[in-house]
Amino acid sequence: MRGKPASAKTILFLCIACFLAGTLFTGQMWTSPSSNHENTALSVRHDGAHKRKIIEGEPWNVIEEVTKTHQAIKSLDKAISTLGMELTASKTTSQTGVQHLRQQHGFNHSVQKAFVVIGINTAFSSRKRRDSIRETWLPNGDKLKELEKEKGIVVRFMIGHSTTPGSILDKSIDEEDAEHNDFLRLDHVEGYHELSSKTRLFFSTVTSMWDADFYVKIDDDIHLNLGKLVTTLAKYRSRPRIYIGCMKSGPVLYQKGVKYHEAEYWKFGEEGNKYFRHATGQLYAISRDLADYISNNWPILHRYANEDVSLGAWLLGLEVEHVDERSMCCATPPDCEWKARAGNVCVASYDWKCSGVCKSVERMKDVHKACGEGDGAVWNVEI
Repeated sequence: MRGKPASAKTILFLCIACFLAGTLFTGQMWTSPSSNHENTALSVRHDGAHKRKIIEGEPWNVIEEVTKTHQAIKSLDKAISTLGMELTASKTTSQTGVQHLRQQHGFNHSVQKAFVVIGINTAFSSRKRRDSIRETWLPNGDKLKELEKEKGIVVRFMIGHSTTPGSILDKSIDEEDAEHNDFLRLDHVEGYHELSSKTRLFFSTVTSMWDADFYVKIDDDIHLNLGKLVTTLAKYRSRPRIYIGCMKSGPVLYQKGVKYHEAEYWKFGEEGNKYFRHATGQLYAISRDLADYISNNWPILHRYANEDVSLGAWLLGLEVEHVDERSMCCATPPDCEWKARAGNVCVASYDWKCSGVCKSVERMKDVHKACGEGDGAVWNVEI
């Protein structure tokens, strides 16, 4: 205070220095906020421009995208709904029917392993036919059980029930089964025009009771050599999706009143057309995977007038190997007799004109004597 007063030049210099220092300090403090603000503003403007581009885009592009998305959602929803209904129907119906059969026949154990399960299609009126088979190519009593246990060959007469449960017809089958123990009772109402339904149910039932390599359906007026059948099937054991039988392609019968009339003939093209290739209904075999397919999908498998056509239709759209095995449809003597003498024993024999052995009750023993493979043949088969 007492010192010498500062000069005007010194005061001016200090003022300028303080001003510059303040300017420099202020600039450093505001550079970062300003930069962040500008970046945020740019980002907002870019985002807004992008949204405006989407919203203000070409109208037809927006509509097209919405339509595609809507259609995709509808298709997916329909597919899921359909699959859900089919799965539920299949599981519910199959489980209910099989549980009923298991309770009815005492099948409370686990699924049994087998090589082949053979279902002999029969009817209430066919007692004599069944007896003719028991007296020829089908083992009886303990031998039938032994065949199943030692060779894995299961044979059953398959039949449903009458329109009136507990009727005299049902009771007669119960009594016959108690005597021979060779029936498979299906939860099915018997009727000639219900063979396609019976076939579907047969495969659905047996696949739940026996885990076999093959499943066979045969009529009760056919002569069969069990050993030859097993030998023939064994050749295809390692191959998937096998469909074996005498393949044919007969005419579609559109005339009303004739046997084998096809009510849905119009589905097969013009009048006079033929069916697609399929195994004749007297005898055929399918592998486990195909039987499982029928078992899992039978509620939605369409039934035609003839059960052999129905089976062929169910398998037509799949990757299936069709095996045309002519030894499964030999004619009765002298045809099958000559072949047997030449060492070419037939799997099965019958008369085409009768779709089975004509007058099978009277002739089955003669056919068996002439064309049979011998009682010990099936026991010597190596599977």
